[in-house]
Amino acid sequence: MHDHDQRFKTLIREFFAEFVALFFAAWAERLDCSSVEWLDKEVFPDPPEGDRTILDLVGKLPAREPIPGFPPAEGGTWLALVHIEIESPDKAAPLRPRMYRSYNLLRERYGLPVLPIGLFLKVGLNGIDIDVYEEHFWEFRPVRFEYMYVGLPALDAVEYLEKDNQLGWALASLMKIPKDRLVELGAEALRKIAGSGLSDQKRFLLGECVDAYWPIDEGQRRELDGILVTERYSGVQAMNKTTYEKGIEKGIEKGIEEGEARGRRAALCEILEARFGTLPASVGERLGRLSLVELKQLGKDVLVAKSLADLGLDN
Repeated sequence: MHDHDQRFKTLIREFFAEFVALFFAAWAERLDCSSVEWLDKEVFPDPPEGDRTILDLVGKLPAREPIPGFPPAEGGTWLALVHIEIESPDKAAPLRPRMYRSYNLLRERYGLPVLPIGLFLKVGLNGIDIDVYEEHFWEFRPVRFEYMYVGLPALDAVEYLEKDNQLGWALASLMKIPKDRLVELGAEALRKIAGSGLSDQKRFLLGECVDAYWPIDEGQRRELDGILVTERYSGVQAMNKTTYEKGIEKGIEKGIEEGEARGRRAALCEILEARFGTLPASVGERLGRLSLVELKQLGKDVLVAKSLADLGLDN
């Protein structure tokens, strides 16, 4: 899995309600996006043997109104699935048959209505619209399948920075940004995220997206860094001292006589236990074998991981 895949899967899981409200406001009114259950790692094998189909994100959630043609679940609530595929390659065509196949697999397995959405991070379909997959047998068209999509590169970053939606501030980094305002708007995106009142983890996820994708060169990066140390952006400075870094400082202070690596291991253990509960003994053993460089990387990864398995520490 590419880094951007995991980053955006984590972002959408954490900010799902904001994602739907940002791009599909009418659907946000009809679906209860605050009660989503993520069906992690949906895998469909090709019988009898073959490649597995692994879906990016599948969420099950209640509808706010009856869904014609489908029976309600227990308690009289209608349930639905939202399937999101994150696409970053240079061509959109491969996504169309994949969305159609995934739709059929989900319908067959769960018997629930499915809302399919494609998210294009780079080159692909543009804007917010509906795309169509069709199959033809000469002049006969037995299949016509539609799915909704968001193509970030064609959207206006300024417009989304002005919206009251924290996810939009981060995703603006992949939208059209006026070249003469790159540094100014990058600083503004980080300032808004820092002052959002969200948890440290959520602000880290949003800020890291801006840091990773805001399209500036080295000179513009230095200019941006110079702006961020001014008083107006003091909140960004505080945000950049991440939860992990605060823990590392504490760990290094406690373990400095025994070396930085041990201090980092101690801090990592505390953070892992806070995130995932009591750790099996094997985790401590694995940490003990990691180099200082590996510990530093793990410290970054732990903030976006959803489980020990995501970090390779589950066995």
